Amino acid sequence: MLQKLQKAPIVLMCVLFITPNIVAQDSTAILKEKEMPLRLLDYKDPFQNLDLKEGVNEQPAVQELDNFQKDVMSRISDIYRVHIESMEAQVNDDPLEAETKINDALAATQSLLDDYPEISGDRRFTELYRTVISEYREFYGITETGNEPEGEIFAIQEEVFTSDESWTEAEYDFPEDVNLKKTDVPLITNEHVNRHLVYYTLRRPEVMETWLTRAVKYQPMMRKIFREEGAPEELTYLAFIESGLNPNARSWAAAVGMWQFIRATGSVYGLEVNWWIDERRDPEKATRAAARHLVDLYEIWGDWHLAMANYNISPRGLKRAINRAGGVEDYWVAYPYLPRETRGYVPGFIATTMIGMNPEEFGFQSSYEGEPYAYEVVEVEGLMELSDLAEAAGVTTEELKDYNPELLRWATPPGGKYPLKIPVQTKEEFLANYDDIPKEKRSQNITMHTVESGESLGIIARKYGTTVAGLYGSNENLSSTIYPGQKIVVPLPRGSAQQISANQPSNQQRSVNTSRSSSQTVSKPANSTAVTYKVKTGDTVGHIAEWYDVRAWNIRSWNGIGNTIRVGQNLTVYVPNTRKNHYEKINELSYAEKQQIERKQRQGENIFIAAATSTDGENFTTYTVQSNDTLSEIAESFGVSLSELRRLNNISGNRIYVGQTLRISAN
Repeated sequence: MLQKLQKAPIVLMCVLFITPNIVAQDSTAILKEKEMPLRLLDYKDPFQNLDLKEGVNEQPAVQELDNFQKDVMSRISDIYRVHIESMEAQVNDDPLEAETKINDALAATQSLLDDYPEISGDRRFTELYRTVISEYREFYGITETGNEPEGEIFAIQEEVFTSDESWTEAEYDFPEDVNLKKTDVPLITNEHVNRHLVYYTLRRPEVMETWLTRAVKYQPMMRKIFREEGAPEELTYLAFIESGLNPNARSWAAAVGMWQFIRATGSVYGLEVNWWIDERRDPEKATRAAARHLVDLYEIWGDWHLAMANYNISPRGLKRAINRAGGVEDYWVAYPYLPRETRGYVPGFIATTMIGMNPEEFGFQSSYEGEPYAYEVVEVEGLMELSDLAEAAGVTTEELKDYNPELLRWATPPGGKYPLKIPVQTKEEFLANYDDIPKEKRSQNITMHTVESGESLGIIARKYGTTVAGLYGSNENLSSTIYPGQKIVVPLPRGSAQQISANQPSNQQRSVNTSRSSSQTVSKPANSTAVTYKVKTGDTVGHIAEWYDVRAWNIRSWNGIGNTIRVGQNLTVYVPNTRKNHYEKINELSYAEKQQIERKQRQGENIFIAAATSTDGENFTTYTVQSNDTLSEIAESFGVSLSELRRLNNISGNRIYVGQTLRISAN
């Protein structure tokens, strides 16, 4: 306070000085004005003597997006829109619509990753993936970490692919007495290969010892398959750096098995994946699919290093790196422009192969203990509990699962007979015990569920591998609000449409590569008709498959082709009879128009509505139900409420059938 009082007169004097119109108590006092000299601050013009072009970078501050980046961003934005619609449906208490949108967003996200594996490290994509997965898990009540990587290989890759050079040697002493056998895949040495040799021999030799031990079990089988498929045997070492020879390996991006197939590529080579089984986990089936895939990639590039790179990255991503490197189709020239993981992929393979073919020269044992991969097959009924089958075989349930890693659930898949693998020399004992399993212990295609506290329809659907739509279809007058103790009929998901094979990809109708002959042919699908598509510049088999809503292997099989197509080539595609008019127009559309239709589908829009819409005699708009339609989707497509659609058609639940005519509106 004292300090404030001391300063007060000074403040008052300053005010009096700068305010000449203020009258003091002594009215006779007059303040004399004094002209102050003009003083200019020392100021320098920042633009004086400056060359405005000096230091200007000719590159724009923000680089223009290329077509690849635009496509990715466009698809990401589309997925976010679908995600928002899924949340709005939950706010509106519409679990059917919410489930449809949640699964559409998830499928579109996975499809984007399948098309461009190299974006797995992109910040925008990882944020999208986290958002979509979180909503999916929340809706279905998934608490376990189902999308976490499984297997030690991913931590190893993170370490060996890192930019940290502190653990590497300046010079690697390559063993002088290594006798490199002649191989189809060039095993060159350079600084990149040496880095991996340092890692596996000096820094982490225990990793290589683990893999060499597993190789005793799996490599004889793998080499045999690669010989049968016309692929170099040394390529079996690619499974070392893909999974560490672990059939149960699973990446965060949902690549699965010893050969790390994503679902889309696996399906091209016939690997069946459904709620019950995942053939990507079967060592034998996945190895055959991998051998065929690598041979097909070699036919495209004519170079094994590029073929291996394309196994790890999308064709478009590899081509983009090649173009940035000047257009030379050489892995080592494109190396600096490849994603980090792909840069380590081929050097890692070469180092692993050198060690595997010459273990002693690199400091490892000449051989390791183990038994080659072997089993016996018995055919069992569908929906047989694995615990009962394991008891019949005289092994634990976990041991039975080790022989059948493709089995995902508590029972064999429904449908036809399942080829169960059991230990050698146990078949006779198993068959005797199998006949004693009571008939009543064999499951049915439906089950009853008693609602427990905290459960939602989404949680119940996920528990049994079905959908909320499936629950509504099996329970009349089912409400979105359920109560503890309530009984709900649950339909169990179907198994494979094909008979499951014991040691071949179950859905591989014929070889993808036309150089491998096959007596099998693919018949025309039921209720379908053939349309013709003429290949345009920039087309790929994958794109054409998307536009016609079929699988890429379908197009290859129907036309007897591999992955290579040429401009002007006519391809035959079989489409549903009811949608022939729509698919016939595809051939006349531009690339942009076809991609726009594909984006609409990814957003959940029914692109077939117009073709199936007409007007009846009373001026009502009518719609003919198509395959895979749901009542909620039809209501949304026409902008009417679900209750109004039910009222107009005297429908109490959600059941509709293909070919059914629905009245929509008189407007």
